[in-house]
Amino acid sequence: MPLLTNLARRVGPGAPLGSLRGQLLRWLLGPLLVLVALNTISVYRNALDAADVAYDRSLLASTRALAERVSVVDGKVVADVPYVALDSFETDTLGRIYYKVTGIKGETVSGYGDLPPVPANVPRSEAYPALVRFYHANYNGQPVRIAALLQPVYDDSMRGIALIQVGETLEARRGLSNQILFDTLIWQALLLAAVALLVWFAVRLVLQPLMRLKIAVEARSLNDSSDVDPELVHKEVRPLVAAMNSSRARLHILITSQRRFIADASHQLRTPLTVLKTQAELALRECDRPGVDAEAGKAALRDIVRSIAATTDSTVNLANRLLTLARIEHGGSAEAAHGPVALRDIARQVGLELAMVAVAKNIDLSLEAEHQGMVNGQALLLHEMIANLIDNALRYTPQGGTVALRVREDADGVVLEVEDSGHGIVAAERERVFAPFYRAASTLERNPGGAGLGLAIVRDIATLHGAGIALDDAGGGQGLKVSVAFPRLVK
Repeated sequence: MPLLTNLARRVGPGAPLGSLRGQLLRWLLGPLLVLVALNTISVYRNALDAADVAYDRSLLASTRALAERVSVVDGKVVADVPYVALDSFETDTLGRIYYKVTGIKGETVSGYGDLPPVPANVPRSEAYPALVRFYHANYNGQPVRIAALLQPVYDDSMRGIALIQVGETLEARRGLSNQILFDTLIWQALLLAAVALLVWFAVRLVLQPLMRLKIAVEARSLNDSSDVDPELVHKEVRPLVAAMNSSRARLHILITSQRRFIADASHQLRTPLTVLKTQAELALRECDRPGVDAEAGKAALRDIVRSIAATTDSTVNLANRLLTLARIEHGGSAEAAHGPVALRDIARQVGLELAMVAVAKNIDLSLEAEHQGMVNGQALLLHEMIANLIDNALRYTPQGGTVALRVREDADGVVLEVEDSGHGIVAAERERVFAPFYRAASTLERNPGGAGLGLAIVRDIATLHGAGIALDDAGGGQGLKVSVAFPRLVK
């Protein structure tokens, strides 16, 4: 169990990744080593079987040669086995030969009488056209291989079956087996070494494109945003290169967006900060100017401080919108997660928050919502989007006008509409007003202190929620209608 646990820890999903070359070599050569070992065992066993067949055939030939010298003389089984015949047997083997001839009645006719008998469970060999059985036994403390042949004998007075047994010691077989094993191991080792060398060169050659890719990526400058050539690597690795190129492109867009944002923010903040500094210097000079009536000086100083406060409010509002825009461009709010949100509740809350602004300008601010308007989104960002839409409508709607906020559902999803009776935006500028810091000519005339970020924030929040945004003329022919269409909530 500890071995299996350790193996799972090394090759499981959470295992640390090491060298790709090392892993390829291990996974290629490891199974190959096991297969070579199994093949070595199989070759060795087959060679032993072949050696046994060859030696058994030789043993059977000796047994048959001895059987030809068995006959019946005067009613008795006799075996004429000269020493020359035994010597001829021994010249074909490195071991010793033992034999025994048993007559029809079980008597020992010739040879070694104590040679082990044939076991009862030994089957007849099907490999030869003879009544022969092969078996292993121990004789005089040595293992022997014995062939037992049933030989018919007969004359005019009798007939029967004699048993001829010839056994040999196993020195020759063992010597041949060891030689076969040695040769097999040598050739398999040479084969394994050759395959390992070829695999090592193959893995090194196959991984060369990855090394070229590494060199190409390392050699690129920070300002080089061009794609890495996928043809540098194999087609299986090209999706990874494509993902790298896509990630690099997104990173380039993010860096470009950040640079543009910093440049625009610096430009936009420079003006109000310069105005604040100028107003503060005027206040200091007014305090230090001699010969000025106290009441008149206080009134002038009060006007300057009032201007400073207004400029400060405008700067704070600009900074907040810049931060909101930056947060949206970086993937939304980190404080809230997407989930089912009721647009009607958010619209009612924003309407209550800005009701005093509408009352101050005598504007009729209304909410029309028969349905909850459930969408999948971030409540904090949706609140910011609706607040920007209503704030813009209230800013550019004259005294006594109307601003209508609607939440309705249709076949495609939920639609949020903000319609005012202001001066609207000409059709030629409706696409350009979504760019940060761009302001239409009509809005510059009526609110020169604006930042030009409201609709940019609205557009980015809508995009983050998969919603489309459109600008149209108001229903009465005067004013602007902003429509934000959200996809249907999937439950």
